[in-house]
Amino acid sequence: MQKAVLTTNKLSKTFSNKGLQQHVLKNLDLMIYEGDFTVIMGSSGAGKSTLLYALSGMDKPTLGEIRFHDQEISRLSNDNLAVFRRKNCGFVFQQIYLLDNMSLLDNVLASGLLLTNNKKELAERTKKLFLAVGLTESLWNKFPSQLSGGEAQRAGIVRALVNNPAVLFADEPTGALNSTSGIAVLNVLTDVNKKGQSIVMVTHDLKSALRGNRIIYLKDGAICGECILGSYLEEDTKRAEILHSFLNEMGW
Repeated sequence: MQKAVLTTNKLSKTFSNKGLQQHVLKNLDLMIYEGDFTVIMGSSGAGKSTLLYALSGMDKPTLGEIRFHDQEISRLSNDNLAVFRRKNCGFVFQQIYLLDNMSLLDNVLASGLLLTNNKKELAERTKKLFLAVGLTESLWNKFPSQLSGGEAQRAGIVRALVNNPAVLFADEPTGALNSTSGIAVLNVLTDVNKKGQSIVMVTHDLKSALRGNRIIYLKDGAICGECILGSYLEEDTKRAEILHSFLNEMGW
């Protein structure tokens, strides 16, 4: 039986705009399981990114609770949430937030040193991760401006993984990439998931969604459907048919 790493109970998020209440998330009950590649889909404004930010402790819910294993994180102070994120979460965004004045290697080390003082061990782990995502030694001392978009995003994934996060959160990670670079990034995410990394990814992209083993569909801030695809296999042509059928049923 799979173990839940994150659980929500009646999760709601409301924003106020000029006196009007916008209910972005509405009483969501959701379990994110260890080792799953969970994909969150839905039309624009459905609440996808808001849900991801709530699950990762980047934002607090208005009502309801979020638990990480047995710890309720939805009531933590901002300082304690920052510590929680640093220890348990990795983040990959559409915008690649690498520091322009630091090399690729130093960008990752700066993140890792927030949790450890063992720079030698951290550097060894970083270099292994670079090689695992296809970034050769010739790139390690280059600056972000000297990299392709795909190379920079793969470096961003290494930075997200360097602290051994319990969950890797990705928000449209291929949205700013061309198709070749996007596939390279998706291959990296698929590979780390097969090694046991839990992933929660928001995407509009069908090719990206196919990499998940579980699709959660949001509509108007509520979960209106779920599709189980199983482990990703490139040669599995029925996978795309199942996802297309599910999305059509959801009105995507």
